[in-house]
Amino acid sequence: MERLHSSKLNRWADRVAVDHEDGLTTAQLMLTNNDLKPVEPERRQWGPWNFVGFWIADSFNINTWMISSSMIVGGLSWWQSWLCVWIGYAIAGGFICMTGRIGAMYHIGFPVVNRSSFGIWGCLWPVFNRAAMACIWYGVQSYIGGHCVYLMIRSIWLSWDRNTIPNSFSADSGTTTADYVSFFLFWLLSLPAIWFPVHKVRHLFTVKAYFVPCAGIAFLIWALVRAGGPGPVVRQGSTIEGSDLAWEFIKGVMSSIANFATLIVNDPDFSRFAGKPRDALWSQFFTIPIGFAVTSLIGILVSSSSVIIYPGTEPIWDPLDLLERFIDDGGSGQRFGVFVIALAFALAQLGTNIAANSVSAGTDMTALLPRFINIRRGGYICAAVGLAMCPYTLLTSSNQFTTYLSSYSVFLSSIAGVMCSDYYLVRKGYFEIRELYDARKTGPYFYTLGFNWRAYAAYISGILINVVGFAGAVNGGNVPMGATYIYNFNFFCGFIISASMYWGLCKLFPVPACSDTWMEVGDQIDEVRLAYQSSSQQEFDEEAELGNKYDKDHNKTV
Repeated sequence: MERLHSSKLNRWADRVAVDHEDGLTTAQLMLTNNDLKPVEPERRQWGPWNFVGFWIADSFNINTWMISSSMIVGGLSWWQSWLCVWIGYAIAGGFICMTGRIGAMYHIGFPVVNRSSFGIWGCLWPVFNRAAMACIWYGVQSYIGGHCVYLMIRSIWLSWDRNTIPNSFSADSGTTTADYVSFFLFWLLSLPAIWFPVHKVRHLFTVKAYFVPCAGIAFLIWALVRAGGPGPVVRQGSTIEGSDLAWEFIKGVMSSIANFATLIVNDPDFSRFAGKPRDALWSQFFTIPIGFAVTSLIGILVSSSSVIIYPGTEPIWDPLDLLERFIDDGGSGQRFGVFVIALAFALAQLGTNIAANSVSAGTDMTALLPRFINIRRGGYICAAVGLAMCPYTLLTSSNQFTTYLSSYSVFLSSIAGVMCSDYYLVRKGYFEIRELYDARKTGPYFYTLGFNWRAYAAYISGILINVVGFAGAVNGGNVPMGATYIYNFNFFCGFIISASMYWGLCKLFPVPACSDTWMEVGDQIDEVRLAYQSSSQQEFDEEAELGNKYDKDHNKTV
């Protein structure tokens, strides 16, 4: 009877299992499926212009539009805040190219890259970490997208008004019936985009790259014409000086980098689909600062114009709030303009959600349970969590969780530091791809019970340097000024400390599968078969080719 019950369970497990290579062991089924394997040549369809379109599309979103607002409110002039954006995103572009190079060379995503540094099983914590935050951000970005849908509906029917429609939510919930329905519609209409595989979703970013910037420029012209000029914000200087000005400038640069922290660690999830490694280099390095700086400048000019359009008010930094004012005081032609621009912002939010959250969460969940979850299923799980978490409760003015989300880069910087140190300093560009899917104790990435203690020591060190300042930023408590100054450099501190610590520990306690000279062999690998074979041969056998074999103690043998 037990045998019959077990066979039924096995049949059900086989039915819900995702596609994977034949001949894999039970342990390997916990490490791979077709979405986690190195991308085959026929799916490496992202060229340099696809990456240009991807980043142009990603740069035009509401968060980027408003990123200079906190800097100007903090005392910087408009040009100083804009310079912060240029510097911050140029540095972020450099980090993106560093992590993206790994995926573009070996055609593997963030979870598999981390197996090299954190270990076959040790990588699951940073992967889970990233997946959880992606699900939360998916919900938050979807709720912002719901505001776009609210404007689109209201531009057609003025009766769609949150203040007149009967409200079934409490006053302190952070939403209303009209806002929740709009959020749900955006969430529902986003689901088809998750269905498409990553190598084909590039077409969404191409469409967005054409439509959204045009709508943003049209919004700028519209606001400037209505105001008769750019407004007072672009004429006012900085309101602080000396060391206060210097620290505010530094915080502005770091906030731009922190805004990009999630994409820095998960860029391999997209760059793995590059046709050639160089396709993901200059196209990303130049497009990122240019795209985000242009979007930020448009946001500054439009917000400055709002002071003249609505005299006696503070600058309206949120473009959706400004569009809502346009609906209230305009005719049908003005409402049509609002509809088109709100549609563009909705498409912008969709693209950002797919790029930064859905794909990365799907890839991470695939690594957590590869036998039953692929990127598509993981993306839908991410969407379900984003809906169930009621994101509007996190966006209330009394909730500090958005501050926590913004400060979370201190954790991601430590992961990025270990990743880059492992690839560039310790291994000098050399991976044994097949071993990254090997659960046997003799594998070079198994370390101690599948965990690399060196990576965790470095990861924790990178967090500890920022943790006191992080607590002060989230809770608003009094912390030592030294900790605050260190936290002002949060991403740099976390990245440099974790990278240095990992490199030092690997010097003192060497790890296997390293090269003495720079050696990237990813371009020699067309397709990898992962099933264990008695002959240990495959299309490209790295061990046989490079003469690297390991005994049970992970020592290299000839």
